[in-house]
Amino acid sequence: MTNISNHSFTISHLKVLVTGAAGFIGSNLCEILLEKGAKVVGLDNLSTGNKKNLNICFQHNNFHFIEGDIRNIQDCLTAVRNIDIVLHQAALGSVPRSINDPITTNDVNIGGFLNMLEASRREGVDRFIYAASSSTYGDSESLPKEENKIGNPLSPYAITKYVNELYAANYKKTYNLDTIGLRYFNVFGRKQTPEGAYAAVIPKFVMQLMNYESPTINGDGSFSRDFTYIDNVILMNLLAMTTEDPKALNQIYNTACGANTSLNELVSYLKEGLSVFDPKIENVKVTYGTERKGDVPHSLAAIEKAKQYLNYHPEYNVREGLKEAIKWYWVNLK
Repeated sequence: MTNISNHSFTISHLKVLVTGAAGFIGSNLCEILLEKGAKVVGLDNLSTGNKKNLNICFQHNNFHFIEGDIRNIQDCLTAVRNIDIVLHQAALGSVPRSINDPITTNDVNIGGFLNMLEASRREGVDRFIYAASSSTYGDSESLPKEENKIGNPLSPYAITKYVNELYAANYKKTYNLDTIGLRYFNVFGRKQTPEGAYAAVIPKFVMQLMNYESPTINGDGSFSRDFTYIDNVILMNLLAMTTEDPKALNQIYNTACGANTSLNELVSYLKEGLSVFDPKIENVKVTYGTERKGDVPHSLAAIEKAKQYLNYHPEYNVREGLKEAIKWYWVNLK
């Protein structure tokens, strides 16, 4: 399980709702919460999540799963009953998906988000922590990305995630519901699926390389991302859940490593890591395609604010995270 080595979290007294529980990030959060003694309710409509991601969770007496949809307010109200803290991960991810189907992305990411906020308010939830997105920085060219400097959003997905932040701030001002938004930067790691049209780049490339297929990089490979290993994201959620500093609440935090990696470098690291298991992978060629609509050229997070308010220090840099992820992929995808 996760190596949250330098921290002790006392959460056994808490009842936590994780939305999007059967997804990549949600299921990892459920596991660590249960491991640390919390009672956990998972909500998911299984449209993109998979119940098998929760196999370990179903072995715990403290876990309860609800198959429901955040677009249905009644499902949200049922899920938040007697909950102390909400970790809202449910969303339709992917910039290309939002460009192809902006209506559904809006319904889930804004309508569903508002339902969850409203249900949390009505049921008296103590704290609402939600997955925000680095896509909110849009066309802002300043690097590193600082929380208070954003540009114009470049996709329907980015718009939905920005609106979430506006609603969260409004619910504090209007209803006094404490919230924390975590702007995730290109999260990767165990249980992230390589399947489907909108698969994330790392599991997709890993699967292709294991099959000796050429991964296709959109553009010339110079675009860079702040790739963030799942355990750093888990750590941020735990810190957001347990902080007792009032100044740390009702804030937005970058959730990242604070270092960027180009796509060319990424493929090089993946080949290096996979070649430990199969030396022939080193010889797989890369192909280059056209740039994707809505893609931001470079993404690099400033993490000083998270360090200051939450005492966040990433446990894994990108290469350490990739080593852990590759081990998991080799066992589970091969």
